[in-house]
Amino acid sequence: MNLLWKLEKQISKYAIKNLMYYIVALNGLAFVLYMLFGSEFIARLYLVPGAVFSGEIWRLFTFIFIPPSFSLIWIIFALYFYYMIGSSLEHEWGEAKFNLYYLFGVIGTIAASFLTNSYGTATYLNLSLFLAFAHLFPDYQVMLFLMIPVKMKYLAYLNWAFFAYTIIIGPMSARIFAIVSLINFFIFFFRDFTGGVRHKKQVMDTRKNYNDQIREFKRRNK
Repeated sequence: MNLLWKLEKQISKYAIKNLMYYIVALNGLAFVLYMLFGSEFIARLYLVPGAVFSGEIWRLFTFIFIPPSFSLIWIIFALYFYYMIGSSLEHEWGEAKFNLYYLFGVIGTIAASFLTNSYGTATYLNLSLFLAFAHLFPDYQVMLFLMIPVKMKYLAYLNWAFFAYTIIIGPMSARIFAIVSLINFFIFFFRDFTGGVRHKKQVMDTRKNYNDQIREFKRRNK
């Protein structure tokens, strides 16, 4: 999209290099502080509209640093996985585009939280990162449970199924969070999908024209 490209150029000099490194590091720090001070500390990080209106402005960005897991075992794998996905996207897209994708995701999450007046986390934003990675690297293989080799595209199918389940029968707040995350995904991959549709249409039109010509040739030579 031309507008997206213009935005990338405008923010390129302000883009944070290795953005996912800092996000993962602060997630790790938040986990350590959680181990020291308990859930009361984490509660101060959630995006809570009412608390923001009361002056707790930090919640507009600290929700990004809430750990994806509070298990000592799983947090290591989760943060490594997030870093791998984020750094790969940044390497593929460049710093500006990756920063823009994450920024759009953050803005969407904030909007959804205020719209539904519900707690906001980076859960669906991170899931949209996963979709972006799987779209770009569908055949990348990971070891599920450290023993089962699985390609990213198959895990992406489960992710899409989760989004569909949430949007269809989930609570309204979860639906909105899921929808804004998918909007962010489709903004950046719009051309991939529309280009594929156009290509299929061109193939079908070419095939139809060919078949029409064959039928006309047979009719004339009867």
